[in-house]
Amino acid sequence: MPPIQALIFDMDGTMVDSMPWHAQAWVEYARRHGMDLDVPAFMVQTTGKNAFECACALMGRTVSAEESERITAEKEGIYRELFAANFSAVGGFERFAAQAHEMGLKVAIGTAGDQDNVNFVLGNLQMQPPAHAIARGDEGLPGKPHPDIFLKAAERLNVEPAACVVFEDAPHGIEAARRAGMRAVGIGTTHNEQDLGGPHVLAWAPDFSTLLNKQFLERLHDA
Repeated sequence: MPPIQALIFDMDGTMVDSMPWHAQAWVEYARRHGMDLDVPAFMVQTTGKNAFECACALMGRTVSAEESERITAEKEGIYRELFAANFSAVGGFERFAAQAHEMGLKVAIGTAGDQDNVNFVLGNLQMQPPAHAIARGDEGLPGKPHPDIFLKAAERLNVEPAACVVFEDAPHGIEAARRAGMRAVGIGTTHNEQDLGGPHVLAWAPDFSTLLNKQFLERLHDA
């Protein structure tokens, strides 16, 4: 395997502790529309999927682009309102990303989220230095476990996939990294070590503070 040159971070549940608020937004959306939605099961099914894929899963059929946009606008608007009042980064993320920059590693975001949610998160996070590249699910890229989002991020960094490490909180994302030919690290905000395992997984940690304490970045040259 080539030396690691870049880190690609999933956004929701990895950079920011947003997944409980996505779940609450689906609860509220279902309430408003009188839907009987098993939200925990729906979250397992759709985490890592893009907005169109989520809308199709919600309705149990292929929806039109207009219907998908309508569902997405309402649900994500609820989510941003809820999370804005409770915004928090995953522990140690800002320091971890800044240290990666200082060490000369390239940094990208690879998320199934859309432009509005990316702008919302980055506006609140104020990540410094900013990411070198971003790949999103609303760019016509299929959601995870398809590898396309991570491959697009690597392409924009001008780094070959095998030289990238993906940071992910969900099994679909860990599998997407494997399909992309990338190594991965599980971030345990929503899943345990067993759920986020695999031969390509270098480590699992509850947050980035733990990785910093274990000098993960300094040991990357041994990966």
